Amino acid sequence: MRLTTFSDYSLRVLIYLGVHDDEITTVGQIAQAYGISSNHLMKVVHHLAQGGYIETARGKGGGMRLGLAPDKINIGELVRGTEDNRKLVECFDRDRSDCRIESACVLRGVLGKALDAFYSSLDAYTLADLIAPKPRLANMLVFSHKRAG
Repeated sequence: MRLTTFSDYSLRVLIYLGVHDDEITTVGQIAQAYGISSNHLMKVVHHLAQGGYIETARGKGGGMRLGLAPDKINIGELVRGTEDNRKLVECFDRDRSDCRIESACVLRGVLGKALDAFYSSLDAYTLADLIAPKPRLANMLVFSHKRAG
C-alpha cells in the first residue's frame, strides 16, 4: 500500500506548521522547505482549511497556521480524509468487481483486516507525536529552506 501524494503533502504541511507554530507561514515557504511544488500544495492547504486543521488568511501578511492544537490532530482521521480510494484490490468494490473467485476467496477479508490494522495504528498518533523531535525538525526544515532559496 502506498499513500497518495495528497496525503503525504497534507502530513508535511501539518508537520511544518506544527514545528513553526509561532509563525504565520506561506505555501511558498513550505514548498521551498520540502523542495516540492507550491501548485500541488494549494489543493492540500484548501482541503486542510476546510477540515479545520489549519487557519488561513489572505492578503498582505497572510498565510496559514494550525487551526487545532497538535494533540487534537489525529493522524488516522487525517489520512482517512485524504485517501480517496481505500480499495486495495478490485473486490473491495463489489459493484465493479469482475473477480472470478470472489465468492470463495478469503483474500478480501485478510486485506480488510490488514487495512483496519493500518488505520488503527495511525489512530494511536497525533500531530504532537510526529513533531516531538521539534528542534531537530526545525533545523532540518530551516536548512532545506536556506538551500532552496
